[in-house]
Amino acid sequence: MKLDKEEKSILDAYDKGVMKTSTPSKKERGGIKTMAENTFRKDRRVTIRLYDHDLKGIQKKAMEKGMPYQTLISSMIHQYIEGDLVESKTG
Repeated sequence: MKLDKEEKSILDAYDKGVMKTSTPSKKERGGIKTMAENTFRKDRRVTIRLYDHDLKGIQKKAMEKGMPYQTLISSMIHQYIEGDLVESKTG
């Protein structure tokens, strides 16, 4: 897993004992739960056109992974945006 500069400094501080963990209050847990739900809520619908053979390939991969093909497409887009899925350069 890649950590950014801020994440590395937090982890270093925790490892050195400078930072301690605490148990969130009931109110804080509610806020955290709400943020998590909002993060994973898919609130936009898009329509795209794909080549038939590409869609069939995506559907086959999704079936192998045991997930709906729309979920696989969404996951691939998310991974690409986050930099975890990169184009291979040929030539």
